[in-house]
Amino acid sequence: MKAVMITLDQAHYEEIVTNLSSLNIRGFTAWKSVRGRGSKDGEPHYGTHAWPAFNNAILTVVEDDRVKPLLDYLRKIDEESSNLGLRAFVWNIEDGI
Repeated sequence: MKAVMITLDQAHYEEIVTNLSSLNIRGFTAWKSVRGRGSKDGEPHYGTHAWPAFNNAILTVVEDDRVKPLLDYLRKIDEESSNLGLRAFVWNIEDGI
């Protein structure tokens, strides 16, 4: 099992959540109005007057064979609008209930 943490511009949220099912991913936890700044480029997402945008975050735990299709899908979205910012990180899951 793998955990995939996705940080995304709020503009991507509905599309990504809607398409998780088509990738055979049912369960996830989401946080809205997340603030931050990317490590490479892009504008900060602070929810302030100067930087009004927000990020969202999604965490999903999936079978190993679901990771590549999910990352491929997210890469495509990021390439289509790279200025918005989208990142995904994968962790191994040791155990759970």
